[in-house]
Amino acid sequence: MITTLRTADGAQVQIAHNGAQVISWIPANQPEQLFLSKTSSSDAGAALRGGVPVIFPQFASLGLLPKHGFARTQLWHKRASDHPDRAVFELRDNEITRAIWPHAFWAELTVTLSGAELEIELAIHNTGNTEFSFTCALHTYLRVEHIEQVRVIGLQGTHYRDSVIGVENCVEMDEVLTIHGQVDRIYMNAPTRLDVQQARQRLAVFSNGFADAVVWNPGAELGRTLADLEPNGYERMLCVEAAAIAEPICLPIDATWRASQRLVVQPSARSI
Repeated sequence: MITTLRTADGAQVQIAHNGAQVISWIPANQPEQLFLSKTSSSDAGAALRGGVPVIFPQFASLGLLPKHGFARTQLWHKRASDHPDRAVFELRDNEITRAIWPHAFWAELTVTLSGAELEIELAIHNTGNTEFSFTCALHTYLRVEHIEQVRVIGLQGTHYRDSVIGVENCVEMDEVLTIHGQVDRIYMNAPTRLDVQQARQRLAVFSNGFADAVVWNPGAELGRTLADLEPNGYERMLCVEAAAIAEPICLPIDATWRASQRLVVQPSARSI
């Protein structure tokens, strides 16, 4: 099942109830901004390759749970909303989640759409009788014209973990990050604004409450091994993710944690 939001100015977003995953975002008078692989599985319970998967309660394989946790493969419940430009989804612990992660929780994802902006907020509430910790991310697949022409601005001076070569304490030296080959980096204590610049637009990526940022592209070699990534799909996508990874969130009983990512298209940016 898919929920579609449309605003009077022509903006549109689509959210799959499986994973509460945003799979398409078309701002007013702009093209599609998110990448969704044509060969990604549409089966219930399968992870979709593209859009904005919700990563919870574990990022990647950094723990004992299945890769990226279970939120992206669970069916979320859509709640009623009084705002036509907003959709709210919730996920509560169940037999499947408790079998691999024995904690009681309530998760809420709120998607808000406006002309040139898309905001996604993730909230986690501890409904159990013990505290728990987790890592998470909004695994945003941005659609790009060609990966080697993309520029990511704003990371200079930030420490990062390079997961490709297995080095922990690197420092981003470049003012402008370009992507050549496989890139898999977790930037710690990242700036709250990054800019993804292409020839005809600039996309501002704002985070609030997420300490880290991830930049990922599989490159040609790894891309060929991903069955759910369309041929040469790596050329047309770049993940820029708001995340909480380096220091797991420790959530006391009856406490709530919230964080969000906001994407803003700025088509008037000068060409590169």
